[in-house]
Amino acid sequence: MCRLRDFLRVTLFGLLSLSFCAVGATAPNIIFLLGDDHRWDALGCMGNKIIRTPNIDGLARDGVLFDNMFVTTAICAVSRASIFSGQYARRHGINDFVTPFTPEQWARTYPAVLRKAGYRTGFIGKFGVGDKSPEPKDEFDYWRGFRGQGKYENTDENGNYIHLTQIMENQALEFLRGCERGKPFCLSVSFKAPHCQDGDPRQFIYDRRDAGLYADVTIPPPPVGEDKYFAMFPEFFRANNEARKRWEIRFSTPEKYQEMVKGYFRLITGLDRVVGAVRAELERRGVADNTVILYAGDNGFYLGEHGLAGKWYGHEESIRVPLVIYDPRLPATRRNQRLKPNALNTDIGPTILAMAGVPIPAEMQGRDLGPLLRGETPPWRTEFFYEHNVPIKTLRQSEGVAGGRYKYLRYSEQEPPWEELYDLQADPHEVKNLAADPAHRELLEKMRARWAELRKAAE
Repeated sequence: MCRLRDFLRVTLFGLLSLSFCAVGATAPNIIFLLGDDHRWDALGCMGNKIIRTPNIDGLARDGVLFDNMFVTTAICAVSRASIFSGQYARRHGINDFVTPFTPEQWARTYPAVLRKAGYRTGFIGKFGVGDKSPEPKDEFDYWRGFRGQGKYENTDENGNYIHLTQIMENQALEFLRGCERGKPFCLSVSFKAPHCQDGDPRQFIYDRRDAGLYADVTIPPPPVGEDKYFAMFPEFFRANNEARKRWEIRFSTPEKYQEMVKGYFRLITGLDRVVGAVRAELERRGVADNTVILYAGDNGFYLGEHGLAGKWYGHEESIRVPLVIYDPRLPATRRNQRLKPNALNTDIGPTILAMAGVPIPAEMQGRDLGPLLRGETPPWRTEFFYEHNVPIKTLRQSEGVAGGRYKYLRYSEQEPPWEELYDLQADPHEVKNLAADPAHRELLEKMRARWAELRKAAE
């Protein structure tokens, strides 16, 4: 029965894709903007009183803001593969920085499906999947992507300094100016910001024009950043841990903390300028009223919490990211809304395709967020499966259940696995591990069973 259902869905997908080309002129334009290492609370609209993000905040006022947006794997390559494919890592199988999409996999990603359906597609910035493979230039109508991390400091054709974020803004405007009226487009812009510059002691290399930003403020220290919180982890976790090594570089003194967090915020403010420039160009071209804009992060980022830096692990700081969706076609009553249901990075592809009126491939595991945007109340996930099985020796592989009141994590390389159980309502900073508490034995067993169930469903 399942095979028949999948066959019918794929067949319908093929038939409707062909018919869609004839009606493509009525479809919305779509712009997907992706921040790199942008945690959920590093936005004004998410309650941050220090950071300056007026354009993303404006996008949220005009659109919809998701309070609970998560990634299913908190590392760049795997999360980006999940965004493109709408799949968990357990299904798409990309668990490192070198494995590319197969041609069959790519054919079912949102850019490939839209292009086949008649969209003009563009990609700018950090592609992030299969860094040792040839650039997928031929898979887009406009390609200004790059492999690897890229570098922030560059020179233009006249030898003048130009920051990478500014280059990407110029490219986004170039793409928009090259679009034909009557032909829908989908532009994906994957910023490097606010990712650090690995190997550079400055780490967060912001545009020089932003050097004065935040100079007159003191960033409050993280609430669980003291050494005692790192010491609470078991020995296997503390030993040779990449997240602790990066904490030493970035946050080990108050002076470093202020310098690094301000640099991180400056990169985000620079990224925010691009959002404003893109919206202004859409207005100038007269297509703003038919252009959907989505902004999200590829994973979260520790700013010293738990004595850590980077991402990878299952804490909220690592797995929770922003998601703003502006759809000008929504009625005024659905604007400036904050939604509570859990959204995932795997939902981005299905949502984009549904907005375009294109059938969603059966292989996608995420869900179309459109009903939530429209104020509908379909049955929805109350938690989700988290996995991080990237084989890097200085990182610890883990899986679990997140997104609800209780969070369950298990570090599978240990025998027996090391387990963590947190009550986020009573312990939002994830300090008190309840896994070994006899009073919570029944809850632990329930969460183990839920982990196994969600894990199977993610295959």
